[in-house]
Amino acid sequence: MSEDGEPTVRAELMEQVPNIAMFLHERRPNFPAAFSRYLVPIVVRYLTDPNNQVRKTSQAALLVLLEQGLISKNDVESKVCPVLLDLTTPNSDDDYKIEAVAIMCKLVSMLTKDTVEHLLLHRFCDLCSDGRLFQVRKVCAANFGDFCSIVGQDATEKHLIAKFFELCSDSVWGIRKACAECFMTVSNSTCPEVRRTKLSPLFISLISDPSRWVRQAAFQSLGRFISTFANPAGAGLYFKEDKCTPAGRSEIAVEGSTCREQDKNRCESENCKDAPTAGSESAQITPSNCTEERGAQPASPAPCKAEEQRCLPAASENSNNSAEASPESSEDTYNSFNYWRPPLPDISQDLELLQPQDKGERESVWSSEGPATRREIQKALESLQPHMDDPDVQAQVQVLSAALKAAQLDAHSEEELPEASQDSCGTTQQQQEQQEQHETPLLASPSDGADPSDSEAPPVSNVGVEPPVKKPPLDYDPYDNRMMPQLIENVQELHMEQDPDLLFEEETSKLQNVIPQQLLDQYLSMTDPARAQTVDTEIAKHCAFSLPGVALTLGRQNWHCLKDTYETLATDVQWKVRRTLAFSIHELAVILGEQLTAADLLPIFNGFLKDLDEVRIGVLKHLYDFLKLLHADKRREYLFQLQEFMVTDNSRNWRFRYELAEQLILIVELYSHNDIYDYLRQIALTLCSDKVSEVRWISYRLVVEILRKFYMNGANDLGLNFLNELIMRFCHCPKWVGRQAFAFICQAVVEEDCMPMGQFAQHLLPSLIALSADPVANVRVLVAKALRQTVLEKAYFKDAGCPHQETVEETVIALQADRDRDVRFFASLDPSASTEDTAALI
Repeated sequence: MSEDGEPTVRAELMEQVPNIAMFLHERRPNFPAAFSRYLVPIVVRYLTDPNNQVRKTSQAALLVLLEQGLISKNDVESKVCPVLLDLTTPNSDDDYKIEAVAIMCKLVSMLTKDTVEHLLLHRFCDLCSDGRLFQVRKVCAANFGDFCSIVGQDATEKHLIAKFFELCSDSVWGIRKACAECFMTVSNSTCPEVRRTKLSPLFISLISDPSRWVRQAAFQSLGRFISTFANPAGAGLYFKEDKCTPAGRSEIAVEGSTCREQDKNRCESENCKDAPTAGSESAQITPSNCTEERGAQPASPAPCKAEEQRCLPAASENSNNSAEASPESSEDTYNSFNYWRPPLPDISQDLELLQPQDKGERESVWSSEGPATRREIQKALESLQPHMDDPDVQAQVQVLSAALKAAQLDAHSEEELPEASQDSCGTTQQQQEQQEQHETPLLASPSDGADPSDSEAPPVSNVGVEPPVKKPPLDYDPYDNRMMPQLIENVQELHMEQDPDLLFEEETSKLQNVIPQQLLDQYLSMTDPARAQTVDTEIAKHCAFSLPGVALTLGRQNWHCLKDTYETLATDVQWKVRRTLAFSIHELAVILGEQLTAADLLPIFNGFLKDLDEVRIGVLKHLYDFLKLLHADKRREYLFQLQEFMVTDNSRNWRFRYELAEQLILIVELYSHNDIYDYLRQIALTLCSDKVSEVRWISYRLVVEILRKFYMNGANDLGLNFLNELIMRFCHCPKWVGRQAFAFICQAVVEEDCMPMGQFAQHLLPSLIALSADPVANVRVLVAKALRQTVLEKAYFKDAGCPHQETVEETVIALQADRDRDVRFFASLDPSASTEDTAALI
């Protein structure tokens, strides 16, 4: 049949090959080599069949066999790969080559690294440069990331990166678009240096591509590409309560950590090793000594204790026992406010020293420190001039130039003071003029011949005032990222000396050193309305989708870079954008921590609670995850708003109420028994009476959890009140659905052991037994099942001394003689036997 001349016969035969192969695999002892000897050659031969339908069918059969692991590694290497290599030679038929490349690219994810590197890697590189068929290059570009993931970092950087650059600059826009779509996977297979120095400029070129479709794909991949820069130093690691907590649900490899102590102490822990990646073992973290970086601060740093140098990722899973903010009386107390924002200097001692002096002396002291900082930045600018081709260097020059410009403007404003003010501080003015004569011009290049060291200001002698401590000059290396934080700090301090309000202006508010600045600028521009017109109408949605990953990469200390963008997205006119943020706000809260969440996320969270149902469902699905991260006082404020979830735009949207019940089951543990009785009890009773059976069913579990909370906390009086309310509302309900619900609740209470059986027998059992005589058969069915399958199986009721045993057994015997067949069945069924699903009876 495999040699039949009719193509439809051969194609039909290929469709049956996977089934035949599975049959032979299950009976391998009887047919040890039949599949390899007979079927594999047929499948491989059909890959070159002249009929297109037969070839397509054989390709699909081959992929199915590989996915199910029915073809041995030896057959793949000796029979399949040689045929694919033969079909992809330069002189092979165009149709065969295109199809073979597609199979080879799909095949690579099912092979081992050694097989791919030994047999397919070099041919793949040749195909990436195929100058005759753009379809071949397009298939290679679309599957480039899979090859990089399989062969690993070394082979990627050695063989594939150069080909990737060629594909990204291909003349066909579809190939460049395919490269943009797989950029994140390629980036994950390279080292940080290649990612920053080579891939980042390449990605910027794709973002500014002439083709709108390429730009659209690049912007969609921008957030994912930024996430590949994630590292512990950027994500922000901290210690809290001497516990190590995982980094939310995004487990990023831990290579280093940064922790801030009190106002003036910033420590760095550099020896965090063997941290978990996805699927790895738990992290092993080695403490290290902390070094003082803020050299200009007069106070000496307190050494960090060894037991406190435990690295914690920026976002804690943060279980229920979130610690309340402790008093900041000890220098070792962690304060996340100091962590994410540069601490403000303590100038109280300086004010005490300067208070008895006149204004001129004070200005002379403060002005002597400013030029020193400007000279450091000027040196850095001069060292950056030879490297202006690098996009990272250009971004750094822009930031430093803005800082120098602000400094120069302040210096000119001091010259224009009124004459009266100049007379009162004549000595200080002369010193300032002497300094300004020696300062280098703004953005002076090395060719100007100006030596920044010649601008050293003469020492200022002031009686009774200590000279300010100056920082040593920086020998700046534009490719040494460790220098950037110190420069950032110098820029911020310079702005603060001249005008504290300038610290968070636009020039410095987006300053960070985790990712290339141009990538961040492009990401922040995704909220620009012009982008929606020139790139993609849904570009804001893609920005919102990737924002948690970008926030985790930058770390909470750089949240100020994203804060405005997040607020813009949260007020976007498209509900899909707001819905995307609503579904991820709990993850962002884990990343930012308790204080930033309370300050920046709670207002947006409150807005989502009043939004459309399509947005509210995103908040509701993760309501427990978000509330557990809040402080107890903040969390309690939302008890009043839980009732609002019962109201929906469409009353038929029962899944909304179902989700509310599921979340309330988890939320019960976050509040006290008194709060639950006051607020959640009524919601649970309302949900138990819902028109939709699925909502009622999940609500019975909520009732069980509420009862468990009462009795576990010793609130027996609240539990008794709740039981009486259940009896009055359901057991005595005029509708049979309510009485049936009571039987369900009783069964769930006994199954879950949420209360003492003695309390159950005293308060609930009499009402349950009374329902055994209910006129509705569906109610009696549930009563029979609850008594026979659940109550009588409890040890409490099996005890001979139990006063209720005889009553329960007599009731069951009466139900076994019921006139309804289903009632008799469940009253007589052995509990160990498999019972039928009674969900249809709800």
